[in-house]
Amino acid sequence: MSYSSVRYAAPGRINLIGEHTDYNLGFALPIALPQRTLVTFLPDGGDAITVGSDRADGSVRIPVDTAPGGVTGWAGYVAGVMWALREAGHPVPGGAISITSDVEMGSGLSSSAALECATLGAIAAAAGVRIDATEQARLAQRAENEYVGAPTGLLDQLASLFGRPATALLIDFRDVTVEPVAFDPDSRGVALLLIDSRARHRHAGGDYADRRASCERAAADVGVSSLRDLQDRGPSVLARVTDPTDARRARHVLTENRRVTDFVGALGDSDFAEAGRIFTASHASMRDDFEITTEHIDLIADAAVGAGALGARMTGGGFGGCVIALVPTERVESVGEAVRRAVCDAGFERPVITRTHAAAGAGPE
Repeated sequence: MSYSSVRYAAPGRINLIGEHTDYNLGFALPIALPQRTLVTFLPDGGDAITVGSDRADGSVRIPVDTAPGGVTGWAGYVAGVMWALREAGHPVPGGAISITSDVEMGSGLSSSAALECATLGAIAAAAGVRIDATEQARLAQRAENEYVGAPTGLLDQLASLFGRPATALLIDFRDVTVEPVAFDPDSRGVALLLIDSRARHRHAGGDYADRRASCERAAADVGVSSLRDLQDRGPSVLARVTDPTDARRARHVLTENRRVTDFVGALGDSDFAEAGRIFTASHASMRDDFEITTEHIDLIADAAVGAGALGARMTGGGFGGCVIALVPTERVESVGEAVRRAVCDAGFERPVITRTHAAAGAGPE
């Protein structure tokens, strides 16, 4: 029997605003990035998938009946998708997968979700299975949560799957709805700068899980199933949270949800000065209440704003990764130079600074 190869690509993402709100059933506003992960799958009808990557030496053989704990490291994301598909009753044919990617790993741009979504799309296409985008996101999330062991929410996968050019995605995680929001700052003389600190992070570590557990404790103290249920009750309700650290974590989530909706309003008015102020307020909340930034990341954000950015904030789960900044086009070079100088003078690695934009979501190549 002859088989045809399948090529499927999925992008990384930037979260414009709405950090650590997804698993609290709140709001977020991501965009898909131009950077993509490409999975080429050649099925052979066997009982395993052999996986190779342009970022790793050698290959990994994954039985199609793999189970959590069977594969670790980067190949665990592929194995997790295989497992999640089979758990949902979908066929997973054996074969060979080749992975190429320009989504930087560990930078807060969701390289893991890009790999999951590209793998899922390729396997489903090869098996002749049609799965709607929201269900694909849930399966990819399950792979990351239950196979890899990273307690992430649904944001990254939805952004990778639903992305559109010149469009941000307003996601309501309680109802799991995705609403397109026009996002083309370049047309208004504003650039979106992506500043990669080169400091790497891992969601499968303890810090991310600790923040999620803190939010869950705060919700339980107030007697609700998620912090979203407190959104319209005002900050005074947090006085019922037993631990003051948990209360600060919850305050970040509630105020961040409001910042998401305010940011969407600013975009609707083409008010990028206000959008920038909201960026900076979000960063302060992540720094002071949620405590997921670092000295290095704070330095980048502060230097960008000090040099003329309309606003800057860390993006991603925290503890490293990238900062994004809204910068008037005529100040892009001076802001970039000021950030590089401040970072290098402080003894940190020279950051990588690029202009970026909203791009298309996952699909066949």
